[in-house]
Amino acid sequence: VQLQASGGGLVQAGGSLRLSCAASGSIFRINGMGWFRQAPGKQRELVAGISSSGNTNYADSVKGRFTISRDNAKNTIYLQMNSLKLEDTAVYYCYADQIWADGDIKYDIWGQGTQVTVSS
Repeated sequence: VQLQASGGGLVQAGGSLRLSCAASGSIFRINGMGWFRQAPGKQRELVAGISSSGNTNYADSVKGRFTISRDNAKNTIYLQMNSLKLEDTAVYYCYADQIWADGDIKYDIWGQGTQVTVSS
């Protein structure tokens, strides 16, 4: 079971990006998923989370600008990022807390990071 993140890049302040994270493998079910980010010299922080039923939560710093969504049929989550700010620059990681796959349960699965750089 793997999480593959994509969609990062360089964007000007005020612009938009959409991140995707797809889970691969013989997946039966995925519980909560989310996006974290880590800026240089800072701790990794939760950006947005989404439950299997679609309930969402956001860091205060991104509320009103970012939207998390998921497509359970595709085992994929998305992060639509609008009105990007310089301080949104970070490596973004996707995460799943539980994945039922191959007759087993995997816990705390992280995807590889995708770099988001916001320029002035």
